[in-house]
Amino acid sequence: MLDAILSYEFLQNAFASGLIIGVIAPLLGVFIVVRRLSLIADALSHVTLAGIAGSLYLSQSVGALALLNPLYLGIASSVMGSMLIERLRSVYKHYEELAIPIILSAGIGFGAIFISLAEGFSSDLFGYLFGTVSAVSRQDLFIVAGIAVIVLAFIRIFFKELFVLSFDDEYARASGLPAKWIHFLFMIVTALVIAGSMRIVGILLVSSLMTIPVATAMRVAKSFKQTIWLSILFGEISVLTGLVAAFYFDLAPGGTIVVTSIAILLVILAYRKISLSKKRGAAA
Repeated sequence: MLDAILSYEFLQNAFASGLIIGVIAPLLGVFIVVRRLSLIADALSHVTLAGIAGSLYLSQSVGALALLNPLYLGIASSVMGSMLIERLRSVYKHYEELAIPIILSAGIGFGAIFISLAEGFSSDLFGYLFGTVSAVSRQDLFIVAGIAVIVLAFIRIFFKELFVLSFDDEYARASGLPAKWIHFLFMIVTALVIAGSMRIVGILLVSSLMTIPVATAMRVAKSFKQTIWLSILFGEISVLTGLVAAFYFDLAPGGTIVVTSIAILLVILAYRKISLSKKRGAAA
């Protein structure tokens, strides 16, 4: 496999993109899980699906857009979806969670419309839904790298503010933090990560990479920063193992990555259960 990676550019792009996504998706996922916003990732992924389907339809219908990279419209629709969620959360102040199913439903609806209007891109759409190794271009890699720079800079600059907002939103607002703007930027960054990850993990599975490694890390970590590092570690293991399995067995990488992350979670849960049983036995 190493020879193949050194020989083929698409494999180099896929593994390099996967390594980057394995860092930024769980890193952002820690804050998403702690703030109980896990469903927002699902909503934005479905909005991204609508953007991708719309871009594929436009590339068929408009000759001038035939070479348009669907990733661009997917990113635009994901960012727009994040902005609409924030707008609806302010409209339904006492029922903020309503914004998520509204945008999720809109994403599914528009996606279904564009898919039914277009013909002949079912194979392309399958790659976006569940990920594909062979279709990752050097342009996609550059986009993912650019998104990673934005994510790391955002976390570096606003780490303390995000930490406070994650655990005590009321205190953060009372202390004068620009909570509204920070949350708005957080949503946009989340949208960028979801759109950038779809080539490797797939639109419908990217939210799993943002949450399952975090759920695994939370069972063994003893601090917030340790949760972050373990989430990234489990994310990288899932991505690398999933890509290798996808290469050898000709499977969708999104599925193998998610199944690997679930397997790691089950191993950690079993380990924790055995450890607690031994401690209880020793205490008895």
